[in-house]
Amino acid sequence: MKRTSLMKSVGVAGLVAGAAVAVCLAPSAAAQPVADAMQRDLGLTAEQVQTRLAQEAMAMNLAPAAQSAAGQAFGGSWYDAAAGRLVVGVTDTARADAVRATGADAVTVAHTQAALDAAKSALDGYAGQTAPKEVTGWYVDEQANSLVVTVEQGVANPAVQQFLDFARSAGPVRVDSVTQAPHLFGGNVVGGDAYYINNAARCSVGFSVSGGFVSAGHCGSAGDSVTGPDGSAMGTFQASSFPGNDYSYVRTDSSWTPTSTVDGYGNGDVRVAGSTAAGVGSSVCRSGSTSGWHCGTIQATNQTVNYSEGTVSGLTKTNACAEPGDSGGSWVSGSQAQGVTSGGSGDCTSGGTTYFQPVNEILSAYGLSLVTG
Repeated sequence: MKRTSLMKSVGVAGLVAGAAVAVCLAPSAAAQPVADAMQRDLGLTAEQVQTRLAQEAMAMNLAPAAQSAAGQAFGGSWYDAAAGRLVVGVTDTARADAVRATGADAVTVAHTQAALDAAKSALDGYAGQTAPKEVTGWYVDEQANSLVVTVEQGVANPAVQQFLDFARSAGPVRVDSVTQAPHLFGGNVVGGDAYYINNAARCSVGFSVSGGFVSAGHCGSAGDSVTGPDGSAMGTFQASSFPGNDYSYVRTDSSWTPTSTVDGYGNGDVRVAGSTAAGVGSSVCRSGSTSGWHCGTIQATNQTVNYSEGTVSGLTKTNACAEPGDSGGSWVSGSQAQGVTSGGSGDCTSGGTTYFQPVNEILSAYGLSLVTG
């Protein structure tokens, strides 16, 4: 196929990213579609977008040193949008000054991150693939210093109560009611930049890697064929993991060239320069072949989501919207690649919750390297 068609279709939903931390996180690195979508979805001015991106970049860079300074007293960290600073929880006030010396703020909390993660791991082990369908997910809320379990509103199922009893025995728990259960953002809707699985279902490209691209696991299985938007052969799923995880690797044919571009949907494309993970509270934007660009904030990391098709662990929770067909699409924070769309609830008319699979886990699982610009 023509090179121009290739570039557009691979840019469908996102690709790229690789190394640099400080350089790529500079506000000037934020492409126009990111800035425009953040203004629209987060209610920010253009100046506020640049300020926030700069502050979030600083928070990302401070996070490793701040966690190290907290030592075994580390109780989680998050970006405080109101203050524009990284906040670190500590269970030992004696470590607070060491944390502040790194440039982060410190607050006292009751539980360490390790204890909360252990409680979540215990719940993951208890749930397996058999969690009650009315339990929609569970995650560690660093800011609340608690494990949170989300349950469909109005449910009075004994199995749910048994699940919650076990959760409370594992650690501090808050139960949140949700009005909609999450579902996978796959779909058969035709249109927009995308890729097609076995000439049927449609998903969105995540990020280019050497030899192909990564996307969501529920989009296809190893051996499934992939075609581009113009119907030409694109490649084959080499590996896929779902449930448990939600990621996949598609090896593309030689006529397709991986690029370091994320489709900006008419606002100018985005070039991603790294894959440094953003923390809770940070802004994040996503690109998908159904709904284009939308932004929100990261609300939790390492969440377990109980889809009706199976449970997936290690997802990042956001309040950005997405719709069927956006599955597998790219997520960026500033200029940093974050992950690929898994699923969620709601839509881009009324708003919703969307989860993504962190990209660094995918790269590590399959030994892949992101394509950078």
